[in-house]
Amino acid sequence: MKDTFKHKGLRQKLVHIIKTKGIKEEKVLKAISNVPRHLFMDSGFLDHAYQDKAFPISADQTISQPYTVAFQTELLDVKPGDKILEIGTGSGYQTAVLCELGAKVFSIERQQELFKKTKIFLPKLGYRPKKLIFGDGYMGLEEEAPFDSIVVTAGAPFVPKPLLSQLKIGGRLVIPVGEDVQIMTLFIRNDIKEFEQHEFGEFRFVPLLEDKN
Repeated sequence: MKDTFKHKGLRQKLVHIIKTKGIKEEKVLKAISNVPRHLFMDSGFLDHAYQDKAFPISADQTISQPYTVAFQTELLDVKPGDKILEIGTGSGYQTAVLCELGAKVFSIERQQELFKKTKIFLPKLGYRPKKLIFGDGYMGLEEEAPFDSIVVTAGAPFVPKPLLSQLKIGGRLVIPVGEDVQIMTLFIRNDIKEFEQHEFGEFRFVPLLEDKN
């Protein structure tokens, strides 16, 4: 597993691209420049690693577009030590970006193949989330709540209520909501029952699957 000067140079170009698309937060740009995205993809696709595009990974999932990862991360307003719940570990790329920012990450993945792979892979790169869980993201993680923020990395047809209830007061939920095309949505919990909602335009994600058992 190598991260060469060439890879680092390509990451700088990628950072420049997402900067021109409107990502301003320096610590987010720095995290993107530090995480070796090519290692999260099959070796045959290294040419695609530093393009600003989503790309297929195993289990019919995708590694998100770097701009989207940066956009969601910026909305989370991460501070070192923040307790963050991630719904949809996938390849672990977003998890790594959050770890770079000093967050305590709890991440749930419902595809067993991805869960097993990422659990072994992330520590090899030096990223140690607090917990990786195999399970249904719609339910959140009640036993670890409340969270400073929650990020959903797949398209949700609706906003799962357990996720809203597991936020701290002042906590933020970033979730792409919609069927074919999703609207990136930020919820801020102002009080026990009061949530502020902001919408940030259209994105495309693979669907968030609910456990039917």
